[in-house]
Amino acid sequence: MPVHSRSLIAAAGLALLTAGLLTACASPAGSEPNSSSPSSSAPGTDDSDDMDLEAAWLDGGRMIGLVTYGSSTCVPTAGDVSYADGVLEVELVDPAGDTACTRDMVPRATVVGLPEEADTTQEFEVRVTGAYSGEADLDPVPGLDQTGETDYLPSAGWTDADGQFVILTWGSSTCPPVIENVEGSGTEVTVTFATPPADQACTMDMAPRGVVAQVSGIDDDAEVFAILTGAEYDDVRIPIIGHD
Repeated sequence: MPVHSRSLIAAAGLALLTAGLLTACASPAGSEPNSSSPSSSAPGTDDSDDMDLEAAWLDGGRMIGLVTYGSSTCVPTAGDVSYADGVLEVELVDPAGDTACTRDMVPRATVVGLPEEADTTQEFEVRVTGAYSGEADLDPVPGLDQTGETDYLPSAGWTDADGQFVILTWGSSTCPPVIENVEGSGTEVTVTFATPPADQACTMDMAPRGVVAQVSGIDDDAEVFAILTGAEYDDVRIPIIGHD
């Protein structure tokens, strides 16, 4: 048999073997579709190295959004949260070890409620422990007040990453909104959410959901507003607090 024929057969065999090792993973309702192959367990990190971490103010100062990078279908949740002397310590917890996760690498937002003793008038240092290790800073924003109850309205805040912000919405924890498109012009950012499937089954809880958006082409020196449209939103206009 010619050498090149044997090479082609060997390559085909390797491709079939690789395909046999991959299993399908369906995205949960409301999550972004992804064609990446799944992992057999929730993503972990090497505790010896700090990961990239960003933070943004949300809900008028009652909450913050922590941006980590990893599987889009396995977003970490907040465990123990404490505050002392300008330092907010947050434990991040990965999904259960038997959770199937896509092997993509995207920014994900974890919403964290602030303790009552947190001082939003001062600069925050955020230290993450648990499944992830990292630090981020949050500069104070005039008008923030973590006291009182939430109004359950959408809010948004800039992170320190150029053009990146976190949007907080409220609704079913199993059906978070999915961003379809983001466009910026001047002092406005139009965020279009995808229309969910008509047969999508959602829990009837009222939970905070965080989603990360990225934009370019805006005025960095002015107050910027996000216009939420699509899905359940009809041109809802909210300020993006902080500064890009």
